[in-house]
This record gives sequence, structure tokens and C-alpha cells, in this order.
Amino acid sequence: MSESPRASVIYYCPFCAEEDLRPVEEPQGAWRCNACARVFTVQMAALDTSRIPGRVREEEELQSRRQS
Repeated sequence: MSESPRASVIYYCPFCAEEDLRPVEEPQGAWRCNACARVFTVQMAALDTSRIPGRVREEEELQSRRQS
């Protein structure tokens, strides 16, 4: 995962769902919605890999091998 705050583009305002967004200088990594005039940032808190289908299948296979 990239550490850059501009690594992902935000497509919709989380407040009004409009698409007219522009990046702003401050705070770093923030976006301004031109429809509702809100300035916001979006950060990912965590990635729960336990529910990714391929990962669940992989874990089950590893557990069955350990039990054998």
C-alpha cells in the first residue's frame, strides 16, 4: 500500500454523493466538494484479510494439512 495521501482518487463526496471533487492543499490529502462546500479526508483504518474468499480457502487448506 502506498503511503501517499493522493494514492487513490475519491470519486464521490461521502456527505452528498456528488462527483464534483477537487484536491486541496490543506489539510494534506483533503478533497473539497464543490456541491456542498465540505472539505474532507479519507483514511483507511485497516484491511480485514480474514474475509477474502481466496484467503479463507487458503487458511482452511493449511489447517487441514496441519491436522493430517
